[in-house]
Amino acid sequence: MIRVLVVDDEALIRTGFQHILGAAQDIEVVAAVVGGEAVRAVREAAPDVVLLDIRMPDVDGLTVLAELRRMPRPPVVAMLTTFDTDEYVTAALRSGAAGFLLKDTDPEQLPYLVRTLAEGGTVLSSEVTRKVVNGYLDTGVREPSALRLVARLSEREQSVLVLMAEGLANTDIGDRLHLSLGTVKGHVTAIFGKLQVGSRVQAALIAERAGLLKPARDGDGG
Repeated sequence: MIRVLVVDDEALIRTGFQHILGAAQDIEVVAAVVGGEAVRAVREAAPDVVLLDIRMPDVDGLTVLAELRRMPRPPVVAMLTTFDTDEYVTAALRSGAAGFLLKDTDPEQLPYLVRTLAEGGTVLSSEVTRKVVNGYLDTGVREPSALRLVARLSEREQSVLVLMAEGLANTDIGDRLHLSLGTVKGHVTAIFGKLQVGSRVQAALIAERAGLLKPARDGDGG
């Protein structure tokens, strides 16, 4: 059972997400709270996934994210956003958010997206992906730096990184590369350390900046 906690200042959003996700047999919404109650609720309910609004009147979502990331065993956090909050999304990405969902995401897709997050996958709503990526790359590592970081990876780790960047969860990466789940997790941990990042999204963006996701620039094999 995947335990989910919803954090949003709007009661309608909290109720809607509870209703939609609660209908899935493998998902339990353990709490739905406003921002000021988020950290306490996470400590008490121990969710696997937190859906966290970026902009709230009582406490900033980025502040909550930072507190959650400092926990010994932090939950996976995906930010809830609207299309006009790119600067907040970029900051959340750099702080370790595992994904971004628009509040008006198709209800039929929500359970699938939560499962992807729980399995270690990356979730980026298509409507914000391009602006988020461009915003991060404009302020993140330059291409030579990304190339140097990626050069630290073994050939197998680079293969895992590319699949991570495509949004695949660990189980799917294992199936694609014929690796055990434990082996994939080991590679992911090694990738994070060598790339000096704290999330799959950050790793994916370095892969993008290094050209791993552009076949035309990756013709020398690897």
